[in-house]
Amino acid sequence: MAEKTQHHDFIEVDYTGRLTDGTVFDTTVENVAKEAGLPTDKVKYAPAVVCIGEKQILPGLDHSLENQEIGKSVTVNLKPEQAFGKRDVKNLRIVPMNTFKEHKVQPQPGLQIDVDGQMGTIVRVSGGRVIVNFNHPLAGKEVVYEVTIKRRLTDVGEKLVSFLNSTFRIPSDKINVEVKEDKAEVRLPVQFPEQIAKEIAKKLADVVQLKEVKFVNSVATKPGEK
Repeated sequence: MAEKTQHHDFIEVDYTGRLTDGTVFDTTVENVAKEAGLPTDKVKYAPAVVCIGEKQILPGLDHSLENQEIGKSVTVNLKPEQAFGKRDVKNLRIVPMNTFKEHKVQPQPGLQIDVDGQMGTIVRVSGGRVIVNFNHPLAGKEVVYEVTIKRRLTDVGEKLVSFLNSTFRIPSDKINVEVKEDKAEVRLPVQFPEQIAKEIAKKLADVVQLKEVKFVNSVATKPGEK
């Protein structure tokens, strides 16, 4: 009987995301990226590791990866609400021109900006007002993903490293994991506040099915700092 994926499985996948007209907007495969004209000089294309059910990818895609044959490829068609969401007029906002002047930015249509941590695209500049669209660029679009499920991870240490890497963007080679029976010690180049560290450790233990996960000897920096 073919081996199939389950909830909370860690799987290594290659994927390519396309619009319904065939336009590639995301992929883990370098030759696909080159053919599609996506950036390749500063981008590393490689298989991704996903923990099914942990919302590390689009909701509809996450759900579709459960109960799939390992080693096989699957095509997943996603409606907007399963992918990048529907377009919402509430996400069209007016930003005062003075805000741009304060940051010495010349607003123009098509320019992507960061406002209070939220990315948006300028759609119109009129007098002293700038209209910014904070919808995802692919909001309202149906998309198609081709996914190849390459393997299921079985090593607990590899699972922990991949989860921390994908969730907190901590480089895999900077994460040290030592597993002894049903417990694990994790050393990171960052330090989380104590309460948050406890919550993360509890989550990790639950996901990889260990009795305990503990952070030890982490240096005193915050996630995102170098």
